Amino acid sequence: MAFRCQRDSYAREFTTTVVSCRPAELQTEGSKGQKEVLSGFQVVLEDTLLFPEGGGQPDDHGTINGISVLRVTRRGAEADHFTQTPLAPGTEVHVQVDWERRFDHMQQHSGQHLITAVADHLFGLKTTSWELGRLRSVIELDSPSVTVEQVAAIEQSVNEKIRDRLPVNVRELSLDDPEVEQVRGRGLPDDHAGPIRVVTIKDVDSNMCCGTHVSNLSDLQVIKILGTEKGKKNKTNLIFLAGNRVLKWMERSYGAEKALTALLKCGAEDHVEAVRKLQNSTKLLQKNNLNLLRDLAVHIARGLRNSPDCGGVVTLHRKEGDSEFMNIIANEIGSEDTLLLLTVGDEKGAGLFLLAGPAEAVETLGPRVAEVLEGKGAGKKGRFQGKASKMSRRAEAQALLRDYVGTPSAEE
Repeated sequence: MAFRCQRDSYAREFTTTVVSCRPAELQTEGSKGQKEVLSGFQVVLEDTLLFPEGGGQPDDHGTINGISVLRVTRRGAEADHFTQTPLAPGTEVHVQVDWERRFDHMQQHSGQHLITAVADHLFGLKTTSWELGRLRSVIELDSPSVTVEQVAAIEQSVNEKIRDRLPVNVRELSLDDPEVEQVRGRGLPDDHAGPIRVVTIKDVDSNMCCGTHVSNLSDLQVIKILGTEKGKKNKTNLIFLAGNRVLKWMERSYGAEKALTALLKCGAEDHVEAVRKLQNSTKLLQKNNLNLLRDLAVHIARGLRNSPDCGGVVTLHRKEGDSEFMNIIANEIGSEDTLLLLTVGDEKGAGLFLLAGPAEAVETLGPRVAEVLEGKGAGKKGRFQGKASKMSRRAEAQALLRDYVGTPSAEE
């Protein structure tokens, strides 16, 4: 049996009855990328307007009696709706779909069928899989490469068919229907039961599919193929947008173009050359800055080497600098009889540190310095360096070194 969302992809709300409700958990991804487990309920309805994920298409979002449905998954002939509020079996409920998301998925999925059929018809490029992404969709083609000319021809052909307003219809065929052999598809799920659902674009394609689709190609509005990327072994990924996503992409692109025009003080046609010039200037400045930093490191090292503290514990902190800067200083001073602690970065925040000196002392003190500065590091042959999160504790690290030098074992 097909769900209501499959029988009528344009339906936005309807009334049905709760069949069952059982406790469940849902694993989700938090705002910072960490995994979270939500406690809730799996609700089964007599029929559903919310599409359960499948066939490369994500699930619908929506509500049941105003309660948010966080996930919809297919289980055999039923659909599980995860909510965080229970719904009593036998209750009549009102179901509403997030129409903006639904129609977007309809446009992308029907767009994929169209591109797949045209790519096969024009160039024999077979689709092996596809993904409906949040911002863009990807079709994996069974070819190691696709030329720019082929992409242009596919894009032109699919948009011609959209302008021809070709109808799209959905039929159900029994498994033993001879016509099934003529229908394109990549197999059925192991738990499939009942008739086979076939989506047909008139004079273009017939394909087994469980997803939601437009009823006429004119509803796709337009398809833009953004280009190709190298896919898995001997595969090519074709990236595309359909319908409203093209409009949103154009809006974002124009916004970026307008901002770049204001920043670069030139027209859009000169943006690339202007950025190239800026990159070359930046590289030259970075090179000059690195040379000056190296000269400064040598100058500082000579001053420290001539200081009365040399031969004991020498420390230095600078806001500007990097690992190379610190290593140049350490090389110039030498580490035979001096414990040298160098730090760069924010005086009270994060930064880098380097401890140089006699190998035995550095091996002992390096991890302890890292612990004091609340950082991590590693080292060998009289050098220990790493990252620190608390530069404000530099004085404690210095005291640690001075205490070590002052012990009898350090004087021997």
